[in-house]
Amino acid sequence: MYYASIGIIAMIVMVIINIEALRKVENTSGNDARLKYRQYLFSLIAFFSADVLWGFFYEQRWVVVTYIDTCLFFGFMVLSVLFWTRGVVAFSGDKGKLSKLLVAGGWAVFTFEMVVLTVNLFVPVVFSFSDDKEYLPRPARYIGLILQMILFLITSVYSMVRVTRSEGISRSHYRTISISGLIMSFFIVVQMFFPLMPFYSMGCLFGTCLIHTFIYKDKDVAYNKEILVAKQRAYNDGLTNVKNKLAYLEALAELEIAVANGEITEFGVVVFDVNGLKMINDTFGHEAGDEHIKSACKIICRKFEHSPVFRVGGDEFVALLKGDDYANREELIRSFREIIDENLKNGSVVVASGLAIYDASIDDNYNDVFKRADKFMYERKQELKSVTSSMAL
Repeated sequence: MYYASIGIIAMIVMVIINIEALRKVENTSGNDARLKYRQYLFSLIAFFSADVLWGFFYEQRWVVVTYIDTCLFFGFMVLSVLFWTRGVVAFSGDKGKLSKLLVAGGWAVFTFEMVVLTVNLFVPVVFSFSDDKEYLPRPARYIGLILQMILFLITSVYSMVRVTRSEGISRSHYRTISISGLIMSFFIVVQMFFPLMPFYSMGCLFGTCLIHTFIYKDKDVAYNKEILVAKQRAYNDGLTNVKNKLAYLEALAELEIAVANGEITEFGVVVFDVNGLKMINDTFGHEAGDEHIKSACKIICRKFEHSPVFRVGGDEFVALLKGDDYANREELIRSFREIIDENLKNGSVVVASGLAIYDASIDDNYNDVFKRADKFMYERKQELKSVTSSMAL
C-alpha cells in the first residue's frame, strides 16, 4: 500500500488546494484559460485515481485488472499533457503559429500513446507482466515519457519567452508556468528510471501547487475585483453616483430578512422629493434639471452621510437610517429642514422630506413604514409650496 498511499495523499492535497479552481465556471471567452485549467485538473484527478488503483492492484498481483488500469494510467497521463498545453496557450491568449504548433504537439503525444497502447494489446511495446506477475516496462513507455518531457520543456521555453515580453504580475505568472514545466520534466526523467515509484504524481502535485499559489489566486482576486466593479456600476445611479433603484430593492430584501430574523429591530426611512424639477426642465432644459437633481442629492448625502442614499425615481430619493443616524434621526431631519427653509428664502434647491420609523406593533413590513414616510413627505411638500405661494404674493 506504500505506492497507493503516496498517490492518495497527492490527490487529496491537490484537490484541497485547487477546490475553487475545480468549481464550475461559465463557458465564455473570458474564462477560456480557467476552463482549460479546470479540464487539466480533472484529467489529473483521473490520472491520480488510476495511479492509486495501480498500486493496490499490483500489490495484490491481479494481473488482468492491473493491465487494464495501466492502460488507463498512460491514457490519463497523456490526456493531462494535452490539457496542459491547451491551458498554457489559452493563458497566453496567443493565436499565432507557435501556439498552434504547441497544441498540435499535445495532440501528437496523445495520439502516439493511444496508438502504442492499442498495439500493446497484441505486442508488448509499452509494458507487460512476467510469469511472476512482475511489471516490465517496454521501449514505447520510455519513448512516450521522453516525448512528454520534451513537450513540457517546450512549454517551459514558450512561457519563458513570454516572460521577456511581459511586465508586472504577468511576468511572474509566465515564470511560474515555465518553472512548473521544468518540474514536470524533471519528475518524468526520474519516473523513467524508477517505474515502480509515483514520481509523476509528485511532479503534478508540485506543479499545480505552484500554479495555484502564484497564478490562480492572483487571477481569482482580479476576477472578483472585476465582478465587484461591474456590480458597483450596475448598482450606482449614473447621474448622482448614489445607489440606484436596483440596489434599493436588494437592500430592502436584505432588510426585511434581517427584521424577520430579529437581527434588526430599529430602522428609519426618509423619503425625499425635489421640488420644482418640472418647471426647471421646461424653462431651462434637462441639463439644468440634471444639475438641480445633483445639487439636491449633495444636500441629502451631506446631512445623512452615515446612511445609504438611493435614487429611486427621477426626483425621488430614499435614505435608510440605522445605527447613529437612527439614534439622531430627529436632529438630522430638523437640521435638514432648516437648510431647506433657508434655501427656499434664497431661491436655491428645495427638497421635501418625510421620516418614519419601524414600529413592530403596527408595521407588518417595510412598505408600511415607507407609506408613512411618503405621507409625511407629501405633507411637507404641500407646506413648502404654500410658503412659496405666500412669498410670491
